[in-house]
Amino acid sequence: MRKTWLDFPLIGFDLETTGVDVARDRIVSAAVVRYGGGQTTETRTWLSNLDGVEIPAEATRIHGITTAQAQAEGRPAADVIQEITSALAAYCDVGLPLVVMNAPFDLTLLERECERHGVKSLWNSTPVVLDPRVLDKKVQKYRKGKRRLQDLCSFWCVKLDGAHNAAVDAKAACGVVTKIARRYSWLTREELGELHELQARWAREQNAEFREYLASIGGEVDDSPFDWPLLPASASTA
Repeated sequence: MRKTWLDFPLIGFDLETTGVDVARDRIVSAAVVRYGGGQTTETRTWLSNLDGVEIPAEATRIHGITTAQAQAEGRPAADVIQEITSALAAYCDVGLPLVVMNAPFDLTLLERECERHGVKSLWNSTPVVLDPRVLDKKVQKYRKGKRRLQDLCSFWCVKLDGAHNAAVDAKAACGVVTKIARRYSWLTREELGELHELQARWAREQNAEFREYLASIGGEVDDSPFDWPLLPASASTA
């Protein structure tokens, strides 16, 4: 039987941050997880000292990391950004896909951090991305309810112990992609590069449909520029 991309490792990536503004907020912690492919799961994690930047209380309530902890235990932000990007690039360079839940947020924020600290862009390595939220919405378009990571884990029966921990979330995202691909095997018949391009189209369609839905019910519509897996330079939220 011909091997597919699901027979090789997936590389989970997740961030915990100071907020949701991709242009201004900072990386607090990060995880890169090698998952599946018949290999032992490997996890690397980072904690930044944010060069003294304060972590807002509302962010601490989500991920549990305080300013005091980051400054006491974290490493210089530039070193952390360099190491995260290098770790991801090394996997991209050997053809392994990055699994990133809500990719436009994490990947755009990482890109802005690279610009801030003079680190070479991950996009020099031409990453291929698998986004569980985009894939889930494609194959389960009419399922009602939210599409947060914890919601996807519940639906796809993936264990999630301690959401908003970067390592836990990165591993869970890989588990969701694996479950989706096993049930909808046509996804594995696509080459990774082609699947990346398909997700870009699906994500734009999904975003447009969601905005239309919000407008139809009189909701507040976010008219920020959108793209996938990187937001345009003028965007601030994902």
